[in-house]
Amino acid sequence: MKINQRRFNSLESIPNIVHTFILRHPKLPVNFYSKDEALKILRPYYEEGIKILGYTSNDVVAAEQIHGDQTLIVDEAQGLDSPMPSVDGLITFQKGVLLGVYVADCCAVYIADKYSRAVALVHSGKKGSQMGIVKKALLMLRNHGVDSEDVVVQLSPCIRPPAYEADFAAWIRRDCLECGVPANSIHDNLECTSQDLESYYSYRLERGKTGRMLALIGINGN
Repeated sequence: MKINQRRFNSLESIPNIVHTFILRHPKLPVNFYSKDEALKILRPYYEEGIKILGYTSNDVVAAEQIHGDQTLIVDEAQGLDSPMPSVDGLITFQKGVLLGVYVADCCAVYIADKYSRAVALVHSGKKGSQMGIVKKALLMLRNHGVDSEDVVVQLSPCIRPPAYEADFAAWIRRDCLECGVPANSIHDNLECTSQDLESYYSYRLERGKTGRMLALIGINGN
């Protein structure tokens, strides 16, 4: 099975950090299904993408994603089918744990300590960005010994003006800067998910009947 995925140079350059952004399935139609049904149909596709990283779905811990502002520190994987309730962000300091969030217009914000001590993954759409979820995740990292000046932040493709009324990617960047992340450590390819339906799912453009991209990040090792 061919896996369409994106790797980001900003994260590839950090030792022991493993990541991917699994893109739209090139052939599998999911536009007639609910989110849960679409995720079930796409499950083998996701599993193959996880396998390419050297992991299984049992090594993943996912967020429930309620468009809130809560981030949780996790020490072990729960499996892709057992998302952590009531959170939109995840942090781990543990090796061998893959963090995962699903997006389809919202932004998956990858945060990696450049010394490979910790990684975070945040689901940040309009609501989460308004509530400053990325800033809160960065402050949580700081409180556990990882300064903002030591992290690399990568924004995934997400919906943007004029296709959407709010530029929440700009809010995320602002919050990162306010937390002390160096400007040259914040990376964004500026792609709009609604403008490339061959590569991305778009909740807005496809009226809620669509699949999800899967963002994954972890620290390699035993």
